Amino acid sequence: MTRRKKQNLQLIMVCSILLAIVLMTIFAPWLAPYDPLEVNMDLRLLPPCCAHLLGTDALGRDVLSRVIYGGRASLLLAVAATACSMGVGLVIGIIAGYCGGIVDGIITAISNIFQGLPGMVLMIALVGVLERNSKSIILALVITSWVGFSRLVRGEVMKVKSEMYIEGMRCLGSGHLRIILRHVLPNIRTNVILQFTTRLGRVVLSVAGLSYLGLGIQPPTPDWGEMVSGTARRYFRSAPHLLWAPGLCIILLTLSINLLGDLLRDRLDVKQDSVKEL
Repeated sequence: MTRRKKQNLQLIMVCSILLAIVLMTIFAPWLAPYDPLEVNMDLRLLPPCCAHLLGTDALGRDVLSRVIYGGRASLLLAVAATACSMGVGLVIGIIAGYCGGIVDGIITAISNIFQGLPGMVLMIALVGVLERNSKSIILALVITSWVGFSRLVRGEVMKVKSEMYIEGMRCLGSGHLRIILRHVLPNIRTNVILQFTTRLGRVVLSVAGLSYLGLGIQPPTPDWGEMVSGTARRYFRSAPHLLWAPGLCIILLTLSINLLGDLLRDRLDVKQDSVKEL
């Protein structure tokens, strides 16, 4: 089997896993056998059985139903936060790389400050100070994630800006906005997409980490991180199914996103040194 065929097979497998998780969360109301919020103390801490394939938690809620619904909040928050971070980093990176000079110096100094701060600590502090809701989580994730996108975009824009055809477009009278939209963005979109997939996997873990610390999605809303930090942490010896079910989902989702980014990088033949800061 050739290297290209192996990459295609791996890409199909990774996409299948990721697509299955996404479809599971989208069609959760039709796939979940029970209401994930329904409490039944008579059925608390049941092991996996025919009626409840993944057992029940300390409140008698069906674990399988909560796992199916739990991916919704994690995926929506991760995608929304990563998209917002990419948008902010894209705009700031283009301004810094294209304008250069003092503008680039100021933006680089600000990004250095943010990069020097511990990301998870800053995120916890922001979510702890702000109201605990989805908007606060997204804001905290964006503040701690935009620097990676901006540095990548800045470096790529500086390389594209130095090409001779860009100078030729200026000589022909093309405006800055036209050059950016028609020539700069198409040349950097591949690396931006790859950075998006890489960052998405990290944000999924960050969302799960915040939920584990009690700063993410608040109960009783089903969430994989909250399920691990809730009853699973207290009853993991007597009811291990409470821990491995949501934990396995977090691992599969993060691993499939990261593998997808690696396979796309190999498939598109993007060199690693192209994402380094100039």
